[in-house]
Amino acid sequence: MSNADRTVLAGARIVLPTGVVDNGRLVIENGRITEAAAAPDSPPTEGVPPLDLSGYTVVPGFVDMHVHGGGGASYASGIAEEALTAARTHLEHGTTTTVASTVTGEIDEVCRQASVLSELVEQGVLAGVHFEGPFISINRCGAHQPDLLRDPDPALVRKLVDAARGTAKMVTLAPELEGGIESIRLLKELGVIAAIGHTDANYDKALAGIDAGATVATHLFNAMPAIGHRAPGPIVALLEDERVTVELVGDGVHLHPAVIDLAMTGAGLDRVALITDAMSAAGFGDGLYPLGPLQVRVQDGVARLVEGGSIAGSTLTLDVAFRRAVSINGLSLSQASQVLSLNPARQLGIADRAGSLEPGKYADLVVLDDAYELVAVMRQGEWISGADRFQRVAATA
Repeated sequence: MSNADRTVLAGARIVLPTGVVDNGRLVIENGRITEAAAAPDSPPTEGVPPLDLSGYTVVPGFVDMHVHGGGGASYASGIAEEALTAARTHLEHGTTTTVASTVTGEIDEVCRQASVLSELVEQGVLAGVHFEGPFISINRCGAHQPDLLRDPDPALVRKLVDAARGTAKMVTLAPELEGGIESIRLLKELGVIAAIGHTDANYDKALAGIDAGATVATHLFNAMPAIGHRAPGPIVALLEDERVTVELVGDGVHLHPAVIDLAMTGAGLDRVALITDAMSAAGFGDGLYPLGPLQVRVQDGVARLVEGGSIAGSTLTLDVAFRRAVSINGLSLSQASQVLSLNPARQLGIADRAGSLEPGKYADLVVLDDAYELVAVMRQGEWISGADRFQRVAATA
C-alpha cells in the first residue's frame, strides 16, 4: 500500500465507542479506519506525516434516517440531480449516511421517485429509501395531501417496496387503518422497517403494531395523539417498548427541549435517534418551496404549509442537532454521538460499517471546534470540506 492510500489524524479529542480520548489518533487506509486509539497507545506510523487536529473534536459522521431534502432540492422530485443536491447539502453539514424520504403522492408517482432514488443507493450516494405516506391517518396527516392518502393495502405496500428494487429501508404507516397490521407483518417479512407515524392509534392498537413487527416511531409526539392520563395513546406505547427506536426532531420547533429530555429518559438513550425531517429549505434559506404536491412557506427557518399552517418538516441539519443535544439537552459527546450516529446505524442494519469510529468501519467523521461548530467532514476516507484547516507534522511515536 502506498502512503497516498493512508491518512493519519493526530492530536484531536476523539469520540470512540469506549469513550472520549484526548490526543487521539485515527489511521485511515483505503477509506476505512484501521486504528482508533489514544496516541500514546498507538505505534508510530512510518512515512506518513499526520494531520495535526490539536484543539479539535472528532465525532462519527451523522446518520439521518428521515430526511426529505435540502439545498433547495427534494427527494420527492423524482429528479436525480435534485436528490444529489439534497444529499450533498446534508453531507456538507456532517451527514455521511442518508436515507431519502418521500412524501405522499399518487402511488405510481412515488414508485417512479423510488426508482430514481434506488439508483443513487446503488451508486453509494444514499443508504436507502423511506416511504412516508400515503398509508397514514387523514386525522394526523400534517404536511401530506389528504386526498392522496390510502389505507395500507399490503399489495400497494409491496408495490412501493418493489419499486425501490431492494433499497427500501423503511415505510411509515398508521396501524389502525385497514390493512395496517397486515402490512406491518409484510414489511417485517420483506426485511423493511415498519414505522408507526402520522397515526390516530390508541395505546392498544399501537402495541398491536409493535407486536406485528413495527420497530420505529416516526418523529415521536408529532402527528399523533398527545398523552392523556386516562388514554395514553401511541406515544406511551412507543416510548415504553424496548423493541422500538423513537425518532426525535431536535430543532427546537417540533419539540420543546424538556420533551426531548422526557423522551430520552423514558426510552433510554439506546432507543433514541435524532433526525432532521428536513425539507428542501434546509441549508438554503427562507422562501416558498414545494413539498410533494403542497406548498410550504419557510420564515425565520420554520417551515409551514401555505394552506393550514401545519409544520411541514424542518430546516434542520444534523450538525445543528448535535450542537443542540450537547448545549441545550446536556448530552455528553458520547451520548450525542450515540443518538445521532450509532443508534440510527443500528436500526438501519448498517452498524458494521457506519455509526462509530472503529477499525474496519468507513472513515466517516466530522471535525468540530470548541463551540461544536462544524469544521470539516470526511466520508469514506475522502475529505468533503475543511481539510485545508489542518497542517501536517512529522510522524512521532
